[in-house]
Amino acid sequence: MKKLILSLILLVFAGTMCLGGYLTMKGYNYYREAISEKSLRDMALNIRSKENYTSIDDLPQMYKNAVVAVEDKRFYDHNGIDILAIGRALWHDIEAGSFVEGGSTITQQLAKNQYFSQDKDITRKIAEVFMAFDIEKTFTKDEILELYLNSIYFGNNYYCVADASMGYFGKEPAQMNDDECTLLAGIPNAPSVYALNVNPDLARQRQAQVIDQMISCGYFEDGSSVRSVLTGFHIQSLNKSDRERNLSLSDFCDTPLISRPCRSIVFVPLLRPYCAKK
Repeated sequence: MKKLILSLILLVFAGTMCLGGYLTMKGYNYYREAISEKSLRDMALNIRSKENYTSIDDLPQMYKNAVVAVEDKRFYDHNGIDILAIGRALWHDIEAGSFVEGGSTITQQLAKNQYFSQDKDITRKIAEVFMAFDIEKTFTKDEILELYLNSIYFGNNYYCVADASMGYFGKEPAQMNDDECTLLAGIPNAPSVYALNVNPDLARQRQAQVIDQMISCGYFEDGSSVRSVLTGFHIQSLNKSDRERNLSLSDFCDTPLISRPCRSIVFVPLLRPYCAKK
């Protein structure tokens, strides 16, 4: 009986390895086909040729911090993929029984948006990983972030950060205040849901998540720095040393709360709707 069980285990292991090797090779071939049709340099040139292309140096630091915090908090540490994020996403997918979270880094998102479909397919995901490694070898981190922010969708037909800033706020990206920076950073997660001309209230709720993530990532040193951002929230005073506390947005807001099933609390701000210019 023990020999039979051992044989079955070895058979399953061998089958898994063969399947893994097959999918990896298939994904690699998909990557090679994509890169042969459009080089990374051509990809970058296409994005940089946009009329409203914005240099990373012309983007507010608050905005860059917000994007990294909410989209890929280990962006400056990994080499294209985030193993911890992938593991967390895999666990959530197993719990849900379907693909509900991708665990993609900013680099992977750039690869997917420029070369592949949005389909949640394992072969595409593997090809995306190969492309992400290639992108990381070709460009600096700031170049990757710059290309990403100039090519993602912000809703309302805005396909770069400058178009979104001008359309939603009527100002160049460099002129965005902290409130607008954190508000805009949350939109690309689900543009059709968080577009400011469609659902300003949901966009504000998403902004709360962005700020919460920034707090957990250590982008704010004290309560006053957080309060300076939250122009759309009721702020309560703090008596304790902020750094000694396990800070979250609840430490700075006295507005009502809404429970979000299976996730953290979402804080409901006072709304200050933004609408696209007609």
